[in-house]
Amino acid sequence: MGEETKVIVFGLANEEYGIEVEKVRTIERMVPITRVPKTMTFVKGVINLRGVVIPVIDLRGRFGLPETEATESSRIVIVAAGDLEVGFIVDSANDVIDIDSDTIDTPPEVVGGIKAKYLRGVAKVGEDRLLIMLNLSEVLNKSEIIQLEHIEA
Repeated sequence: MGEETKVIVFGLANEEYGIEVEKVRTIERMVPITRVPKTMTFVKGVINLRGVVIPVIDLRGRFGLPETEATESSRIVIVAAGDLEVGFIVDSANDVIDIDSDTIDTPPEVVGGIKAKYLRGVAKVGEDRLLIMLNLSEVLNKSEIIQLEHIEA
C-alpha cells in the first residue's frame, strides 16, 4: 500500500476530478465575477473573497470543453498555486475521499478531451470509479501565473 492522500472531488462535464486537499483553500458558491479586459477567454475575471481579490478561471474553458451557464450546484474551488490563490469554476464539488497513491496510474494521452499535461494521473476508486487527478502546475503554467499575478495587483 502506498501513501493515503485526501482529495477534494469535483465534477466537470460528466467526469470526476480530484485535487489534493492541502492545495484547496476553500470551496465557494458562485458569486458575481468582475470581468477583466485583455485576458485569456477562460479567465472569467476576479472576485472579492473576504477582502482578497482572487482571479477566477473557468476550468471548462481552460480544458477546451464547451462552457455552460452556472447552475445551483456550480462552485468556485479556491486553490493555492505558490503565493497566488486562484478560483476554478467547476460544475460541482461534493466529496472528500482518501486515495492510495498506488492506485494512481499515468494518464493516457487524452482523457475526456483534456490533454495529458494537465493531469497528474487517473486514480481507481473502488471497482468502477475513476478519478482524474489534476496537475495544478500545468493547469496554471508559468506564463499564465504571471498574467494572473498582474490581475491581482
